[in-house]
Amino acid sequence: MYRIIALRRLALAAMLLAFCVVVFGAYVRLTDAGLGCPDWPGCYGHVTPAHAAAANAGTAESPLHVGKAWNEMIHRYGAGTLGLLILVIAGLAIRWRRHGDVPVRLPINLVVLVIVQGLLGMLTVTLLLKPLIVTLHLIFGFTTLSMLWWLWLTLRRRSSNPWSGTLSALGGGSTAALLRPAPLFLRRLALVALIALVVQIALGGWTSTNYSAVACPDFPKCQNAWWPEADFSEAFVLWRGLGINYEGGVLDHPARVAIHFTHRLGAIIATLALLLAAVLTFRSRQEANSRFAAVIALAALALQLVLGISMVMRGFPLWIATAHNAGAALLLLATLSLNRALRRA
Repeated sequence: MYRIIALRRLALAAMLLAFCVVVFGAYVRLTDAGLGCPDWPGCYGHVTPAHAAAANAGTAESPLHVGKAWNEMIHRYGAGTLGLLILVIAGLAIRWRRHGDVPVRLPINLVVLVIVQGLLGMLTVTLLLKPLIVTLHLIFGFTTLSMLWWLWLTLRRRSSNPWSGTLSALGGGSTAALLRPAPLFLRRLALVALIALVVQIALGGWTSTNYSAVACPDFPKCQNAWWPEADFSEAFVLWRGLGINYEGGVLDHPARVAIHFTHRLGAIIATLALLLAAVLTFRSRQEANSRFAAVIALAALALQLVLGISMVMRGFPLWIATAHNAGAALLLLATLSLNRALRRA
């Protein structure tokens, strides 16, 4: 049992760190600090921006902005620490693999994912913030967070009865009841909601990396129209060649409007899917575990909608834009928890 508890605590620490790395990565992107250090893994060939500044490392083509450089390097330090923590988790899981209660496959997959993330982080800089690479980097960051959350849920179930403190508060329910999976249609509906949310997060990444957030400065309309003039043919071209600096964006305004408007349409679809899955779960299931997961998913959805609308209405302030990314991460974790609760077997 001590092995499970140790891994569970490490997984929780890694998950919290991954959450911070994902949110701070959004802050780096929103402050235009993605090329604060134009090389990788160092900063102008140095370990810290302070050393780079002392050596007058900036150039005319790439001047050193110490504040942006620190933002970028703090993000790299956090990502590096997360990678080391995942390696420790995988190493302990492999060492204890002969004990049947220790999961091994998921920690090993996390190591592979971290390696891919490191490569994408390098390409993000060396390919000058190419939107496809930056969006993939964001998606894999959310994937890392999700897998660590799933690992923690798995370890928590194996070490104790999860949500035990909520059983009596939300209507009771026995341990035997928790072992019954939900009806198939509810599980499929929750899975559809999860897929819709993942697509929406990818659209949000594409919106951010193409600097399209301010393309629709009004709400609920976009450019004062329910269906604005937009260039969808140029909006979703994934590859535009090498040697292009994408800092600040390269698309014309109609293409940016198309990206932002598509993100809003995706928000409607994801919201309806999540609402339907959570509400039907709350009404159809008697087990407190599933009902509690549904309530949390609804609360996270409401928070994310408020942040998204407030961001537009208040002129895209930095703190709300960053919080909107944090809200997306919380909503993803809540939706994963709902799927996990409905899959009990």
